[in-house]
Amino acid sequence: MKYDKLVENRLKRIEGQLRGVIKMVESEGECRDVVMQLSAVRSAVDRAIGVIVSDNLESCVRESIEKGESTESMVKEAVDLLVKSR
Repeated sequence: MKYDKLVENRLKRIEGQLRGVIKMVESEGECRDVVMQLSAVRSAVDRAIGVIVSDNLESCVRESIEKGESTESMVKEAVDLLVKSR
């Protein structure tokens, strides 16, 4: 699958957030602040997963419809991916 620039930028922001958390830990930041930032990273990763799965699903469904194929199995697979990511 080809990922667009928006997905790449989203992942780079997550990388930056995680680097910030590492710096907080290295400088012995407050537990509450570290946990809050980790929670933000987790939420960002969850959103990135959702975007990647939905973009891929949309593309695959479009292709299958054009070919006259069933989309049921790929929708199930996409839902399974989302469930496993949680």
